Amino acid sequence: MPTDWTKALAVVAHPDDLEYGASGAIARWTHEGREVAYLLATRGEAGIDSMDPADAGPTREREQLASAAIVGVDQVEFLQYTDGVIEQSLELRKDIAAAIRRHRPELVITTNHRETWPGGFQNMADHRNVGAATIDAARDAANRWVFPELLEEGLEPWDGVRWVAANNSPNDSHAVDITSTFDKAVASLEAHETYLAGLRGVMADPDTFLRTMAESVGKAFGCELACSFELIDL
Repeated sequence: MPTDWTKALAVVAHPDDLEYGASGAIARWTHEGREVAYLLATRGEAGIDSMDPADAGPTREREQLASAAIVGVDQVEFLQYTDGVIEQSLELRKDIAAAIRRHRPELVITTNHRETWPGGFQNMADHRNVGAATIDAARDAANRWVFPELLEEGLEPWDGVRWVAANNSPNDSHAVDITSTFDKAVASLEAHETYLAGLRGVMADPDTFLRTMAESVGKAFGCELACSFELIDL
């Protein structure tokens, strides 16, 4: 992965999306002195079957803030989209473009926007739509004539995004060695305590799930533990 950058913005659909993949890399980058901010399209209010969305949303927001702090992130923003039914809309692109103009990153991180995960498992619509909208918004942010109303909000164009990195893509091309920050990655996922309590199987066990994935990526990229990205040059 490129290292000649100082600011990144991570854009995902739900609380826990980053913790199930990229948080080990984010912990390494913040430890190295880079600045990373989070933008979440939803509060994940539809993610706990046993909890009413009105209660789940605030709970998951609190847990996301605690999770982000573990990996050195203190800027976390939430949009107002409804969990489970996000569309790849112009409004979503505008909201993400506005955040890019506010934060002015060189690297934008997002979730897997492909139809499937590595291994062929079907990806869900929220992930696909937020990831694809983020790629579009990285270009939109640079064009003053796309969403000109952002100029009225004082958000000048930002053409400094050099890459979009999609985590856990089946088309991964780059990886980050997270051997030294793996424990923080696990702790950041464990911070989603209420969400994890509603799960079954391996996804309810942060250490096992993340270690299995990181070992597989590390073997492919030549290190002990790693997380992978599809790197898109802009």
